[in-house]
Amino acid sequence: MVFALPTAVWTQKTAVLAPDRTERSRSFAEKLVSHLAGKIRVLDIDLSEAAYNSVSSPTPFNLTVGESKRIGSVTGSDILVLVRSANQRRSAFGRAEYYETFAVVYVVSTRTGRLIWWKLLSYEAPGSDQSDKLLEAGIAPLSDEIAGHVVSTIKNEINESPPISIEEVPDEGSPLAKGLRPPVPYNRIKPEYTTTAALYEVTATVEALVDLDASGMIQRIEIVRWSGFGLEESVERAIRKMNWRPAERNGKALPMRFLLRYNFKKLDKDPPNQ
Repeated sequence: MVFALPTAVWTQKTAVLAPDRTERSRSFAEKLVSHLAGKIRVLDIDLSEAAYNSVSSPTPFNLTVGESKRIGSVTGSDILVLVRSANQRRSAFGRAEYYETFAVVYVVSTRTGRLIWWKLLSYEAPGSDQSDKLLEAGIAPLSDEIAGHVVSTIKNEINESPPISIEEVPDEGSPLAKGLRPPVPYNRIKPEYTTTAALYEVTATVEALVDLDASGMIQRIEIVRWSGFGLEESVERAIRKMNWRPAERNGKALPMRFLLRYNFKKLDKDPPNQ
């Protein structure tokens, strides 16, 4: 696929990183960089890695928007592509033992810190070498998808309007907290821990900023800590299904922005806890 990029897009720089520092992930990242060359502007992988190491996060695949922006600043990138790859032996009832080679790819805007797109590539075969080759063959079409999302995101962000100004829930004990009753849901709904997240035993936190108007209607949801594996969408669905009582100050309803945090972890029986 050939991309004809306008100057505004071509000047944007992309850093490809393998934050888990495994040989397999690094090899996947290097091959991805070679396929992205000519489609988007990609920084030197060694220089990007050295810069990233100065601010590396303990949860590199579960970043806040602030952490994403900081990594973008030190790497000099407008887009981050974070990758993790592994090969594992699996077994299933009624099926001979097999191998799975997978890669998880996260595309992140460092301008906003948001997760633009993520994808899980998974290939199964009787032998590990076979599944490895299947994954390698999937890198070329993956690079086309990544380049397409990078181009469309940059174009959209150039024209994006900033969020409206709205009061946020103040710190407890502060002057603004006096007489304030923060927004609360009439019915609490726990977001689903997705099947894909469970299969890969994902442990993550998803945080969402919610704008609620004076009538209790949701105006905007922004994910400010992301994880992939469908957990952001699960959180947003749960939030929108709740009925909300708006914030009040001295008995008067008012619009307010507030943060919701959900922790996900694979447990034998228990649902994800809020």
